[in-house]
Amino acid sequence: MSALDLNGPNSNGPGTNDPGTNGPGKNLTAWSSQPSTGAPEQVLEAIQQRQSFLVTAHARPDGDAIGSMLACCAMLEQMGKHVELVLHDRVPTIYRALPGAERIRCAPAVERVAIGRNYDAVILLECDNIERTRLQGLAGQFLINIDHHASGREFAQINWIDTRPNAVAEMVYRLALIAGVTITPAMATCLYTALLTDTGAFCYQGTQAQTFELARDLAEHGADPSQVARNVYFSNPAAKMRLLGAALATLQLEGKIAWLWVTHSDMLRHGAEEEDCEGIVNYAISISGVEVAIFLRELPDNRFRLSLRSKSLHNVAQVAEVLGGGGHKHASGCTLEGPLFAAIDCVLKELRQQLPAATVPSVATLEAVPAQIASEMFRKPPNS
Repeated sequence: MSALDLNGPNSNGPGTNDPGTNGPGKNLTAWSSQPSTGAPEQVLEAIQQRQSFLVTAHARPDGDAIGSMLACCAMLEQMGKHVELVLHDRVPTIYRALPGAERIRCAPAVERVAIGRNYDAVILLECDNIERTRLQGLAGQFLINIDHHASGREFAQINWIDTRPNAVAEMVYRLALIAGVTITPAMATCLYTALLTDTGAFCYQGTQAQTFELARDLAEHGADPSQVARNVYFSNPAAKMRLLGAALATLQLEGKIAWLWVTHSDMLRHGAEEEDCEGIVNYAISISGVEVAIFLRELPDNRFRLSLRSKSLHNVAQVAEVLGGGGHKHASGCTLEGPLFAAIDCVLKELRQQLPAATVPSVATLEAVPAQIASEMFRKPPNS
């Protein structure tokens, strides 16, 4: 398999990224010396001792997963390693313009076609266990776990978990600095995309001066913020806009909580893909006075996938973890059994404990729900 061309014409190979002499890297010393609760040096040592790697991330990948995978691959290949990139689900449309995105193979299981044996190590980004990848064939591999979520768990042989970074891209970036590889324009573009999307375009709580320092360094290394923003936020298919309209038609407000949903029939009617649901919850959390927002998407098996967002001090990660999911303090998710009204009641029950001052009636008593929407809420699954 050909090397991932993220190094570009200005790459000088490993060891040339001297913060004091490498142009835009003049501000990188602070990043390389940033304290960590994890063990980046242990990760680097494990990498240096091995030759062949699989890099993967969680199913239904977002911008942080895709961008960080590509940057990690470039770092490894600068170090002379063999790398394969595999995900269970395909790369979302808005990230397919990233340099090297075509290298990511979509498969249900790990197949060691290129090297004919087990990988020396598997690097998992943003996963709290191997099941999060939904890939078969990872058991028995030497695992390196790099995660920035509060729900992160030490399931691998090497674990680097740090909840302070806004994106796992920050951790990959730091690892690249410690390794002494060159941050090429293509790597910077991938990392900037990851940072931009996982901070909600620098809107989420936790965004701070250091975040913008990293964004500046990546821009100085060749990332084009305007082009990245156009690719991510201004390349939506028409189906996504139609699906958004269907979701907004279901919007419910009560106290400090807002929720909205789409059904599986909505997805089919508008020809929408799973990735078209990304960001819909942000329309609900953007409402003045709303502190917690929920977006529910019906799956083909009548379960519902929930996206939770919050403002201020409200920790939706705790709610998601109780319900079998996880994520960040202000951005989390989980999956619940249907029908819709049962899933809504389930999550609202947990949220009432987080927001005792908010008045949240039982879904069954809501009077403002149009009849057509109400029929979807109480629809039972087939054969139930």
